Amino acid sequence: MSNRYTDHDQEHYERPRRRTRPRTKDRPTYDDAVPGVVVTVDRGRFTLLIDGRTVMAMKSRPLGRKGVVVGDRVRVVGDVSGVDGSLARIVEVVPRTTTLRRTADDDDPVERVIVSNADQLVVVTALADPEPRPRLIDRALVAAFDAGMAPLLCLTKADLADPEVLLSTYRSLGVPWVVTERGGDLAEVRDRLRGRTSVFVGHSGVGKSTLVNALIPTANRDVGIVNAVTGRGRHTSTSAYLLELPDGDGWIIDTPGIRSFGLAHVQPEDLISAFPDLEEMTEDCPRGCTHGTDEPECGLDVAVTDGEADPDRVESFRRLLAAREGAADY
Repeated sequence: MSNRYTDHDQEHYERPRRRTRPRTKDRPTYDDAVPGVVVTVDRGRFTLLIDGRTVMAMKSRPLGRKGVVVGDRVRVVGDVSGVDGSLARIVEVVPRTTTLRRTADDDDPVERVIVSNADQLVVVTALADPEPRPRLIDRALVAAFDAGMAPLLCLTKADLADPEVLLSTYRSLGVPWVVTERGGDLAEVRDRLRGRTSVFVGHSGVGKSTLVNALIPTANRDVGIVNAVTGRGRHTSTSAYLLELPDGDGWIIDTPGIRSFGLAHVQPEDLISAFPDLEEMTEDCPRGCTHGTDEPECGLDVAVTDGEADPDRVESFRRLLAAREGAADY
C-alpha cells in the first residue's frame, strides 16, 4: 500500500505507533493562516510581527527539527491578537531568499543559520578600542559573498583613529564603506540602509548597539564597555533582534557580538563565483584548482602576468580564500 502522507505535503503526519491509525484522513490546510515575520527567538518562543502588532508563538510539532530563525517569514494560526498570555502556532516557514550561516569551527560539519531573508551584511568594526581584527572582517565578507548578500564595511570610532589604514586593505575588493564617530552625522549610513534588510555583525564592544540606538532611538539596545586589560568587549546583546528603521525606511537585525566565525560550509568554487571578473579568468585552471597562492598553473596567475587582472584584487581575493582556511577563533 502506498504511503498516503509524504514530506511534500504542507503538513504531514508523523509515523503512527504500531497497531494505530490516523484519526482522520483530512489533512489541515491552514487556509486561515496569517503571514508574519520572526523578530527574535528566546528559549523556544518566537516573537513575531503581524500586521504591526507583536505576537508570541511556538513552533508546531509537524515542523519537527526545522529551524526557525530571525528574519524568517512564517504562516501562523491560533491566537494572533497579541494580548498578554496569548500564544499562536507557526505552521509553515516560507522559503528563504538568503541565509547567513556560520559554523562553530572550520572543521565543524554543523551549519548554524544566523538570520534569513537579509540582503545586506554590515560588518561593524571599531578603528580603536578595541583594535580592528581584519581576519574577522575577511571571514564575514566570505560569508556575505557565499550567502549572496551585499557587504558593507562600517568603521566606528573614527574620532580615535584614522580609517585610511584599514580602508586601503579593502579598496581592491570593491567593498563599500561608511565611517562613523560618536555623536557624528549618520546620514550616509542611513542612505546605505534605506530600503534594505541589513544584518549587523562584529566583535563585542565595536559599537553595534550604540549605532543601532542612534539610528533607532526607541531600540534601547544594551550598550557595553571594552575591558581595559583584555581589549575585548562584553556581550550585551544575547540574541538577534529585528528592528524597523524610522519611517519604514528598512530593517536592521542586531546580532550578539561574535568571537568565532567558522566557514566550513563555504567552498572555493562558491567564493570565486562572487567575483565574476576573476571567475572568467579561471576557466582554464587545472581540475581541482582552488585558485590559492600555491596552486600551479592557476588562471589567476596567468591573468596577472598577462596584465589582464589587477594584482591587488587577486591578492585580496586570495586573502579571503586563506581566511576561509584559517583559525575561526579570534
